[in-house]
Amino acid sequence: MLQADQLKFDAQGLIPAIVVDAGSRAVLTLAYMNRESLEISLKEGRTCFWSRSRQQLWRKGESSGNVQHILRIVADCDRDALCVYVRKEGPACHLGTDSCFGAPVYESDTEPEPFSLSGLAALIEGRKTNPQEGSYTTYLFDKGLDKILKKIGEEATEVVLAGKAQDKAETIYEIADLAYHVLVLMCEAGISLQDIEQELAARHVIDKKTKQEKMTP
Repeated sequence: MLQADQLKFDAQGLIPAIVVDAGSRAVLTLAYMNRESLEISLKEGRTCFWSRSRQQLWRKGESSGNVQHILRIVADCDRDALCVYVRKEGPACHLGTDSCFGAPVYESDTEPEPFSLSGLAALIEGRKTNPQEGSYTTYLFDKGLDKILKKIGEEATEVVLAGKAQDKAETIYEIADLAYHVLVLMCEAGISLQDIEQELAARHVIDKKTKQEKMTP
């Protein structure tokens, strides 16, 4: 384990900290730490940064409640930058988005970004915050919660019918439709993929404890 005095802080006594969602591996933000904020982060297990604009310590989530629980911190090969893996509660960005990074600068036409549920969730969130004419997702948000719930009910029924027919291809197709509409509901309700992951993880721990209890003579 590296010690703070083995890290290379710049002339202002700062070191960049790239904050990453430990679950999705999405980059959440780029902030800066000094020795004091790093020590606080290590002691409290939550991110604390140095605000260059306000020239003061900044505990993430202190006012918003959107805290970031630290799972792991690693330094780069030159020891002058940190990568902080966190489990976050709520948006990472002050604009209310999961990540501070979302404004496209360049996208390759030959190498599309690999599909991921987190990427789809981000796209859906973008359609809510920046509506686009002709977008089905925007249409759902415009129609509101009742329309979204109605579509989920319809798609769930289609999944049941396809599953009952033992039609694998059709079942996959309908599950994909259902998953998309559930993601739309999650966005409408302010629920993130991480919220679901945390709930499932909590159930897994309970299940393991239950199994251990059953095995105890």
